[in-house]
Amino acid sequence: MIPSDKKYILPILLSGFLALGLWIGHVMTPQMSGALGSQGQEKYQKLQDIIEILDKKYVDTVNGEALFELTISDMLHDLDPHSNYIAARDMQSMNESIQGQFGGVGVRFMILRDTICVTNVISSSPSQRAGVRAGDKILQVDGKKMTGKTISNEKVMSMLKGKEQTPVSVELLRGKKTIRKRIIRGAIPIESVVAAYMVNGSTGYIKVDEFSLTTPDEFRMAAGWLKQKGMTKLILDLRSNGGGVLQSAIALADEFLPKGLAIVKTKGEHTGSYTYRSTSTGILEKTQVAVLINSSSASASEILAGALQDNDRGTIIGRRSFGKGLVQEDIRLRDGSDLRLTVSRYYTPTGRCIQKPYKDGYEKYMEDQIERYDNGELYTPDSSVFVDSLKFKTTKGKIVYGGGGIMPDIFVPFDSSGSSLYFTELRYSQAFSGFAFDFVQNKRMQWKDPKVFSSNFKVDDQLVERFAKFAEKEMKIKRNSAELKHSKRLIAETLKAEIARQLWMEEGFYQVFNSTDNEFEKAFKYLNH
Repeated sequence: MIPSDKKYILPILLSGFLALGLWIGHVMTPQMSGALGSQGQEKYQKLQDIIEILDKKYVDTVNGEALFELTISDMLHDLDPHSNYIAARDMQSMNESIQGQFGGVGVRFMILRDTICVTNVISSSPSQRAGVRAGDKILQVDGKKMTGKTISNEKVMSMLKGKEQTPVSVELLRGKKTIRKRIIRGAIPIESVVAAYMVNGSTGYIKVDEFSLTTPDEFRMAAGWLKQKGMTKLILDLRSNGGGVLQSAIALADEFLPKGLAIVKTKGEHTGSYTYRSTSTGILEKTQVAVLINSSSASASEILAGALQDNDRGTIIGRRSFGKGLVQEDIRLRDGSDLRLTVSRYYTPTGRCIQKPYKDGYEKYMEDQIERYDNGELYTPDSSVFVDSLKFKTTKGKIVYGGGGIMPDIFVPFDSSGSSLYFTELRYSQAFSGFAFDFVQNKRMQWKDPKVFSSNFKVDDQLVERFAKFAEKEMKIKRNSAELKHSKRLIAETLKAEIARQLWMEEGFYQVFNSTDNEFEKAFKYLNH
């Protein structure tokens, strides 16, 4: 999207879109380099000339490279909302997310009072082997001061990340003592299965945050461990999971389905048609499953939810999912950048395409989430989705709908009780995590595990009051007494969950958070009648 203050140069850029498309085809691979011919070269040259003129003569300073990349993105978004251009400088983080690991030291941190605070040390990581502890504060990295107002998350990450087997030296403050550690960087996993625990003697819970290449192995390990503990029923949480690797979603669906059932069909003008089917290797074919989704569950999450719903294999609970039914292929360009191009649509086993409409343009498409809030869909199902032309039947005769996401079998309205502007401001700041970091400094060994903590620890009015004072002093969030009283329950629940996250990362957070979550409670009651 072009910023509003540069809208007047859009007509100039549009004139080069066609030429740019031809140029992209030219630079995709060396084998394609001769395909344009002189006419294509001339059109590309025209766009290059325009960018150079803007760079030399425009009234304000113009970043030619940024403008060029913006032009590519706008062109692709004119095709569909999910085709995209990724600059070479952004490829590393994208690849790390897909691969499920990066080179680093293995700590989680936050910047509090202009200081890097280690909130968690990943088990078996280089930092743990070197003796770094949660609660330590990082003062220097490789001799460079890492405190003060200029410090940023990006700067810290750039210093701590690096190639495996390379050293990094850190100076730590532990209590009042300064300690120096030499850490040998290693492969740090980016976990996509972030929580797995038994709710009761027969019901397990697994939270999948995204779909990377490592997700199937992570999921099988978690599911197998829960089965050993007696799991016969599973709550699979895909809420706010924006998707990822298609094959990983297929692999997870295969764990639940008997051999030979359709999981998903992909179809494109140049890719043909292919139906992915289940094998006989699933370890959860007899496990009863409820799947939690919401409006931010997209893409691979919808493939998995749709496969289970259409095969009458799982019950979908929550609110209508995002509605992304397009499949992208990553095509590496010569300069290291990436063209993420939509190459096919996918269809659930009953034949429905759940891609929501995008004919009104990119901006309108991206505002869909806001419209769902404005039209009340978070509280009651949107009847406009139930269109006869988009109606499909599962094998057992259940009616399902296409055209805009996965509609849950059991709708759970969004719980807005206790919400306020004051709570929202707290939630989107570092108030909860910052207060939790301070709170657990001398209490990290006080509770055995998240279950014990959840049962025994109570957030009383005195602790809420301490938190409100902390938020006002440290985060500059002005106290609103009326809204503090109105949102006290939400504040207490969130504070307890964040304290658990400081102690046991996401495993602790979700065990505490789910204990008061109405969507989780609906799934648990459904499975246990």
